[in-house]
Amino acid sequence: MQQITNKKTPQLKFVIIIAAAVSVALIFTITPWNIVPTQVSEDVAVIKVTDYGCVGESSMGRSVVVPNCDAAVGDIVSATFYIPAGEINGYLEELESRQNPMVDAWDRNVSGIGFSP
Repeated sequence: MQQITNKKTPQLKFVIIIAAAVSVALIFTITPWNIVPTQVSEDVAVIKVTDYGCVGESSMGRSVVVPNCDAAVGDIVSATFYIPAGEINGYLEELESRQNPMVDAWDRNVSGIGFSP
């Protein structure tokens, strides 16, 4: 007597291989290391003194709160803060230039309504 066996396709293995390939592609496409905050320490100029500390402006244009600060407006104090890594390494500017290749720095500064002939 012959025994009939049905061979099933290895669906589970196929799904696992596809899931692994998609996850690797997403990791290298999204690049989460450009989103992760990076700790930065720099000297900031105090622009306001409040009850909870001083508010200073960093060289990157960010407002930074320095707790327990007894400086006056205009003084320079040391501050440590977090910013996204993409702002430091130029990733966001590169992404913007690739998404809008026809827009350059001059075009971004132009405002108003233009008329074409």
